[in-house]
Amino acid sequence: MTKINEIYKCDLCGNIVEMVHTGVGELVCCGQPMTLQAEKKEDEGMEKHLPVYEQGEGCGVVKVGSVPHPMETEHFIEWIEVISDDKTVRKFLVPGDKPEKKFCVKGRVRAYCNVHGLWES
Repeated sequence: MTKINEIYKCDLCGNIVEMVHTGVGELVCCGQPMTLQAEKKEDEGMEKHLPVYEQGEGCGVVKVGSVPHPMETEHFIEWIEVISDDKTVRKFLVPGDKPEKKFCVKGRVRAYCNVHGLWES
C-alpha cells in the first residue's frame, strides 16, 4: 500500500512520482514496478546530502549538506521540499545553482539527489 508523500522512481526511464493519495495498487512504468525511494537520514561517503532548515526573519533557508553538495551536470540536487501539515512546497535546482532554497513554510525537509536519491533531516 502506498502512502502520502512517498517517492517512486522508474529504474529504466527515470520518471519520478510522488504520492498525493494512499492506494493499494502497484506503480508500474516501462512495464516494470517502480522503486520506492526510501528516505535516507544519515550521511555516508564524501558528499553530504542531509537538508537543514535554518530559520531567518520570517522565512528560512534549506541548505543541503554540512559541506555544500556538488551541483555538477552528472551529480546534483534536483529539488528541495518542505512538507507542512497542509501543503508541500518543492523548489527545483539545476547544475551550477547553490544547493539551497528559501522557504516561508516550516515542516519536514527533504532533498533529492539525482545520483543518491531521497534524503530527509
